[in-house]
Amino acid sequence: MPDLARVRREALRWLILLTLNNARPLGCAEGPILSVAQTQYPDASPLEIRRELDYLDDRQLVEIKKAPSGPWHAELTRHGVDVAEYTVDVEPGIARPAKYW
Repeated sequence: MPDLARVRREALRWLILLTLNNARPLGCAEGPILSVAQTQYPDASPLEIRRELDYLDDRQLVEIKKAPSGPWHAELTRHGVDVAEYTVDVEPGIARPAKYW
């Protein structure tokens, strides 16, 4: 039986990386990231997005700017761009589809 919570977390991480890759070079606030996540997971929450952004920050794939007033803004790091563009291997924890081209 697959661990559906793990599958969801890893898929959300990939969606976040793709969203931030499309938002380059400016990065993106957490609101639009949540909107993209909700296209695949309508029940995705802001807390869930922040948790996965924090995970990606710990892996040094994104940089997060946390405003004192509350909102977060994220940008891909150089390594995050490489993962999103399939130029480096991805470690477990991110559901990046296999390259087919």
